[in-house]
Amino acid sequence: MIKAVRTGLWTCSKCIRQSPQISHRIPQRRWLGTAPSITPNLPVDHSTADPKHDDALLRQIFDSPPSFRGLLQPLLQGATRKNVGLFRNKYLTSPQGFLTFADVTIARASKLVDKVTNASTIADYRSLVRDLDRLSDLLCRVLDVSDFVRITHPDVKIQEAASIAWSKVYMYMNQLNTSTALSDQLGKALANPDVTASWNEEEQTVAKLLQQDFKKSAIHLPKEYRDAFVDVSQSISELGAEFVDSIEPDKLYLELPSSKFQGLDPQMARKMVRRGVLQLPTMSPSATVALRRVHDEETRKAIYYATRTASKRSVDTLEHMLRLRAKLATLSGFDSYGRMTLQDKMMAKTPESVDQFLKSLSKHNCTFVEAEIGDLLKEKRQKLGLSGDIILQPWDKDYYMDSIRSAMRSKRKTDDFLPAYFSLGTVMQGLSRLFNRLYGIRLVPRDTLPGETWHPDVRRLDVISDTDGHVAVLYCDLFYRDDKSPNPAHFTVRCSREISPNEIQETWEQNGQGGLPTFETPLEAANDGMHISEQSGSVKQLPTIALICDFHQDKEERNRPALLDYYQMETLFHEMGHAIHSVLARTSLQNVAGTRCATDFAELPSTLMEHFCADPSVLALFARHYKTDEPLPYQMVAERLHIFNRFEASDRENQIILAMLDQQYHSSAVRNGGFDSTGIYLDIQRRFGKLPADPPGTRWQGFFGHLFGYGSTYYSYLFDQVLSERVWRIVFSAGQNGAALDRENGERLKENLLKWGGSRDPWRCLSDTLRDERLIDGDEKAMRLVGSWGIKDDIQG
Repeated sequence: MIKAVRTGLWTCSKCIRQSPQISHRIPQRRWLGTAPSITPNLPVDHSTADPKHDDALLRQIFDSPPSFRGLLQPLLQGATRKNVGLFRNKYLTSPQGFLTFADVTIARASKLVDKVTNASTIADYRSLVRDLDRLSDLLCRVLDVSDFVRITHPDVKIQEAASIAWSKVYMYMNQLNTSTALSDQLGKALANPDVTASWNEEEQTVAKLLQQDFKKSAIHLPKEYRDAFVDVSQSISELGAEFVDSIEPDKLYLELPSSKFQGLDPQMARKMVRRGVLQLPTMSPSATVALRRVHDEETRKAIYYATRTASKRSVDTLEHMLRLRAKLATLSGFDSYGRMTLQDKMMAKTPESVDQFLKSLSKHNCTFVEAEIGDLLKEKRQKLGLSGDIILQPWDKDYYMDSIRSAMRSKRKTDDFLPAYFSLGTVMQGLSRLFNRLYGIRLVPRDTLPGETWHPDVRRLDVISDTDGHVAVLYCDLFYRDDKSPNPAHFTVRCSREISPNEIQETWEQNGQGGLPTFETPLEAANDGMHISEQSGSVKQLPTIALICDFHQDKEERNRPALLDYYQMETLFHEMGHAIHSVLARTSLQNVAGTRCATDFAELPSTLMEHFCADPSVLALFARHYKTDEPLPYQMVAERLHIFNRFEASDRENQIILAMLDQQYHSSAVRNGGFDSTGIYLDIQRRFGKLPADPPGTRWQGFFGHLFGYGSTYYSYLFDQVLSERVWRIVFSAGQNGAALDRENGERLKENLLKWGGSRDPWRCLSDTLRDERLIDGDEKAMRLVGSWGIKDDIQG
């Protein structure tokens, strides 16, 4: 479920938005042509990039859970048994500790607010951006960890304490947002050339981001308008939650004679039959399967109508929310909610640029869709024994796609035992080896101290750089538990940020006072006991990341590791792409660290990782049978991807149409008295789709829950899919001749893109990475160019 809350000025949008929505990933499919053609068995590379480092323990701690507790026990001998606090944060040793942490944070933040509001000298204003960034970091220290804990921690009392701490700090943040003092001071600093000339690129970027946040919060409006802004924002939050929670079809069940469902698996059908009538739940996996398998066309038509028609209540709630968003934009001085959202926070910048991208991508994609439609029509003719012209109906698409895929599966040359080659330990080993080859960093297991983790299943990995030493901490909670969310997630519990000498002195002076934790060193006190790094006279808090997945392990076979199917392996690569972005983008300011960048840029590193996990040379680093140690026959992967991607263009057309719909729903058209969400959706399908459009009487948009969480930014996944494809082809030569493991290519990506986080214009990062000056302006022309690339078998254009 997506639970929206109003994003505050003093946390980045990721901090709040990542919460229960976790990782909503649109399936990223690739043309098989992006990987080398089917090859014979490749030799498995058992070595690491640096033979001095043995990574056997990394595999063992994930593949041997029953014995894990004994693996690192010798390292714990003589170590303190005292509770060190969650993530080694000394405040977080008990439920009460969360409340103390919140109170201390608010007190420190209030002191910092006083400093900013009383700034009067040039020196004061020069330090203002860093002061505001520290204010953001102070609040995020509580909000990030509390948000994570209230979702993930198995102890109810700790969950409750974390929720209270989160609410306390969030309420304080909202109080800051009702005052113009901070905004006024930032305005004065930005207006003084002597001040801005002293700021580096990172500081100037953060100043502009904060200024834009103030503008969007309507803080400079008269009080009655500010109050209205807050009220409307709250109403949108409540309506959005209601929309997502209450999504329902017009008909909950479809009842037809069981004889109409020939083709459906008899065991599945038997569970739904009563007295010769099959009762099919409309919103169920069974309905999806029925559309693919039931032979009778009239039955499929009835299923299609039922599954594509949301209730009137769902549609009315959606339209009410969209109208309120338009009202919020008007209060903030924008002509549409889309323009308000995109301005200065997204690479696209304007709705017009998004429109250029989507139309250009649609134009590129349509030729492939037409070819796929031709294949579907051919399959329909053969199935029905017809010749001549026939029509592909909306309820035909899934049925004949499944028919073609089934035929492809039956011709497969190899048995599909892919999971046997993807034990969790070997995949983690492979990720470490890949990162070592590309970036000179590796994942090293470390023992955890009492109280450091939230469950015995959690493994701690330190990220170690060949040149910079310890650069990040990664906590991996990857095994299935009954009380655990099944959604994969990447949480940045603490961002990179430079800690000033004044902060170190201030926190040390408070050491152990009034019942607060006692720290052993000033540096430990400055980061609440969590890890820091010291380099070139600079002290930084280390990125601390939690990675959550839900991989099953067969408890009946105690010695059998958790085995991942291909798409679970791909998901782990994807989430590690987010983590590596947080690791490598160790900026000096928190507001632009790691994944705190343009929303339509944030998925690029993670989507790019999906190309690596399909590459033969990368798979050869680790993919081997968990029992025999045989190397993976790459043909198995190639055949699987070929089947999965068989109708990729048709799938992409649907995503393009949904992205267009999202833009239209957040345009000025919503203000029109005759706004009709159903008419708009059907019109977009007819104008831009090659596949058959939904028939009149349906209203699928009432099922589109992502409209709440991604309002006007749904195009982002398509955008990053195209960008990642381009980076894969240009920088890594689509994996040809070992390019996927070439250190020079990895450094090119890191130095031009990954290390900057959100501190540099993403268009400049992209232009430098691809060495393509056409992108540097990031205007409508650049967006149109990106759309024209699509997913190609060449690198022209």
